[in-house]
Amino acid sequence: MIVTLHQIEVSESKEENLERALKLLGRFRSDLDVFPEYLMGVGEEGVTREYVRRLAEPLDGPFVSAILEKSKLEGKAVVFTMYLLEGDKVYNAAVLADRGGVRAVYRKVHLFDAFGYKESDVFSPGSEVVVGELGDIKVGLAVCFDLRFPELFRGMAKRGASIFVVPAAWYRGPYKLDQWRALTTARAHENTCFLIAVNQTGKLFSGHSLVVSPLGYIVADLGEEERSIPLHLPMGDLEKARRMVPVLKLLRDNIY
Repeated sequence: MIVTLHQIEVSESKEENLERALKLLGRFRSDLDVFPEYLMGVGEEGVTREYVRRLAEPLDGPFVSAILEKSKLEGKAVVFTMYLLEGDKVYNAAVLADRGGVRAVYRKVHLFDAFGYKESDVFSPGSEVVVGELGDIKVGLAVCFDLRFPELFRGMAKRGASIFVVPAAWYRGPYKLDQWRALTTARAHENTCFLIAVNQTGKLFSGHSLVVSPLGYIVADLGEEERSIPLHLPMGDLEKARRMVPVLKLLRDNIY
């Protein structure tokens, strides 16, 4: 499988961000393209309730429709994020689409109420573990702050996921990069799954998008610059890790 990671800094203009995403989707030949969290935009004051409400759309809105059309045209899958409007609620959502069809929608379960931020003032929390299918591969979806909750990732692994895809807007700050690396590698290895974490970069966010092997090593680290890079996933690591460290078979859910 070839996966392209798009580590970018989005603007406050939804239209500009969409146009850029569509161009990037046509840039490389790959099986799956992944974009970061807050793809619709980040305002001058960050991600505020008023700003997000102004940009939010339903799943059949023009933002998603344009990405689906491009996915179909390019013959590839894509994971992207959106401010999903459903009734009077807005969710911080990740969407898995493949060749023009929506395969899964994940509404962020663990909202970022930490480090002085309060994402729950902006979004409603999701309530479901989500695993979608790309052919015979099951893909688990999570978003950014979810990385601090191993239960979610274990739940995806128990539902058959072999790849975790985690769009992120991981804020800069003391020790944040150390935490990012520790959490991504742990979530991958403890579940013997690949983990693809695509982060925003720029003034607010820390970059260093990663691909982590089920064996717990970092396959690629994109650094801090804006970059789009296609990578071959070493799929042989999946079988090797699950043979060497069969944690999913050795779980003892009856005692914890």
